[in-house]
Amino acid sequence: PPHGQRGRSQGASGSCRRGAAAAAAAGYRQSETLGAPAMGLRKKNKNPPVFSHEFIVQNHADIVSCVAMVFLLGLMFEMTAKIAVSFVTLQYNITIPATDEKDESRILYHYGFKDVATIFFYTLVAIILHAIVQEYVLDKINKRMHFSKTKHSKFNESGQLSAFYLVSFVWGACILASENYASHPRNLWESYPHTLMPFQVKFFYIAQVAYWLHALPELYFQKTRKEDIPRQLVYTSLYIFHIAGAYLLNLNRFGLVLMVLHYFVELLFHISRLFYFSDEKNEKGFTLWAALFVVARLLTLSLSVLAIGFGLSGSQNQSFDLATGNFNILAVRISALAAICLTQAYMMWKFINFQLKRWKEHAQIQALKKKAGNTKNKPTKKGENKANGVNGTVTSEDRDSPRLRKAKSS
Repeated sequence: PPHGQRGRSQGASGSCRRGAAAAAAAGYRQSETLGAPAMGLRKKNKNPPVFSHEFIVQNHADIVSCVAMVFLLGLMFEMTAKIAVSFVTLQYNITIPATDEKDESRILYHYGFKDVATIFFYTLVAIILHAIVQEYVLDKINKRMHFSKTKHSKFNESGQLSAFYLVSFVWGACILASENYASHPRNLWESYPHTLMPFQVKFFYIAQVAYWLHALPELYFQKTRKEDIPRQLVYTSLYIFHIAGAYLLNLNRFGLVLMVLHYFVELLFHISRLFYFSDEKNEKGFTLWAALFVVARLLTLSLSVLAIGFGLSGSQNQSFDLATGNFNILAVRISALAAICLTQAYMMWKFINFQLKRWKEHAQIQALKKKAGNTKNKPTKKGENKANGVNGTVTSEDRDSPRLRKAKSS
């Protein structure tokens, strides 16, 4: 352009740059007065409103921790210590004096209405521990593995249950070994009712009921998918029903043996599923679990019939007495056996459906692989061989499509 036009354009561009700089400076001063970043634009606040749905879900562990701390702080003051003790410590202890000089006095426990307060407190503890395992273990693994939404929820479920089953199995096995409950089958029903329990046995049952009760609000806190809620509600309710039934009917020894047996099999299943999520070729654990699952169901039915059907029915102390905790009557025995047998039948029905589904999926995969192999090995027509061949043979270049040859040449 001519010299005059070039000068005017440069002047205009210079004025534009000066105007932009002035606007930026004005925005910077305005941002300083508002306390916003130097870009002159305030960032949106991502924190949800207090006590909203998202706020409770994100901060439920902190809220529950504050509630639990209220009970612990109550132990420090004399006015509230009596109330706080009923929540934190086990109640209804009895001191049994020593019969011989070599023996020592024992402190045993029985159950009562104050156990509800203790269960409530340890339900809060279970929610806190659930959040710790989720945040510091499972979430970090999920970020590395990049699971889909379906695998993400199943991985979290198996991770939480694997930790719980491992602790419960080891804890229950130690109690069986220390108290000699599993040394002889007669220990399961002799001297019934077993109203007095050692500290470890009562605390074990309190912890079990508290854990499965905490699983109900966790459906809301973990944003469980709608299609998974009925399944989790069913097995959580079954756990609470059977554990509380053994505890209230004073069948704590019998229930402890069945829980240890069941938890071992469930631990193997969820560990196998965790390995399967890391590598889908790892299916050997499911085969071992399938064999042990059937054995566990047979052992559970056999022990139930032996302890309730024969052991308690042959006992001389057959009466219904709430004061002494004796429920050894025909109606209670039949109800307990029916509940156990129906639960085992339901579990076997779910197991068979699960195995049939796996076999169908495996058969479909094998059929697709076989079909893909047949299409690869299918012979070509003679005309195509002559057109694409050199001296009657098909070269590697002619075997590929034009698009593949273009990719190879590039």
